[in-house]
Amino acid sequence: MTDPRSDRFVRSHLKTRQLVLLVELGRHGSILHAAQAANLTQPAASKLLADLEHALGVKLFERLPRGVAPTWYGEVMIRRAGAALAELDAGHQEVMELLSGLSGRVAVGSVLTPSATLLPAAVVALKARQPRVHVAITVDTSKLMIQLLQNGELDLVIGRVLDSESAAQLSFEPLIDEPHSLIVRAGHPLAGRSDLSLQELSRQNWILPPGGSILRDRLTALFLSAGLDQPQQAVETLSLPVITSMLMQSDMVVALPEELVKTYLDAGLLTLLRLDLGLRMDAYGIVTRRGHQLPPGAELMLTCLREEAQKRAG
Repeated sequence: MTDPRSDRFVRSHLKTRQLVLLVELGRHGSILHAAQAANLTQPAASKLLADLEHALGVKLFERLPRGVAPTWYGEVMIRRAGAALAELDAGHQEVMELLSGLSGRVAVGSVLTPSATLLPAAVVALKARQPRVHVAITVDTSKLMIQLLQNGELDLVIGRVLDSESAAQLSFEPLIDEPHSLIVRAGHPLAGRSDLSLQELSRQNWILPPGGSILRDRLTALFLSAGLDQPQQAVETLSLPVITSMLMQSDMVVALPEELVKTYLDAGLLTLLRLDLGLRMDAYGIVTRRGHQLPPGAELMLTCLREEAQKRAG
């Protein structure tokens, strides 16, 4: 049941310009620069902020010698303001698409493995049912995409919820875990050896996921717990075409699920190293915002993802 006090606050005190100002203050940390970005004068921006703080009865920003910094209350309002504006933008986009004859839009984010396996199959299934639905796909780390989801920039994510603070605001449907193998080119100097050690691997050239990803953290912990330095010669990327191309042209090493490069393994272009590091990622799944009504295109995508996941489980 809606709190009537919250309803009165939104109807009587909250203005769209205040939402825009909150988001820009979060980005710039300066009333002057936020005012410029929001097409306001600095006095007008200061008054909008003061009115909002008065209505809430809390201080949203600490005034510093150079700029402002959000308080804990400010962080909450910045995040909620961003989500509200994203919803309004999405509403406008849906109306424009309906006017132009399209049938909606879905923005989906995915970690690497399902982006190359599960997600393409779900998109094909969706297009077979509703060819006019526009699908936008983002491939990145779970941490970044959960932020985009909470900000309303993505409708759903195939990934992991790593932050316990965010978990209460999200719904998570687990799909599958990800065992990782060490993969190199055919003919690699380490290929076929059964006496490989972690120490020897630490001296190799690696292809690594960006910092902040769960795989990167676990690889780092693996080397550090053995008293070894992290690989110093490394390239960071999540692009599968870049990864496979570099593997075949060099002696680099990567940790990936086998299914991502099955075609290359079957063709004899890549091979697995004979060392099991026990790298298993937590189950990834479908993440949505709790209590949020998905638009029709996103609902259909959710249905197709569930169906394709069920086929693979069976």
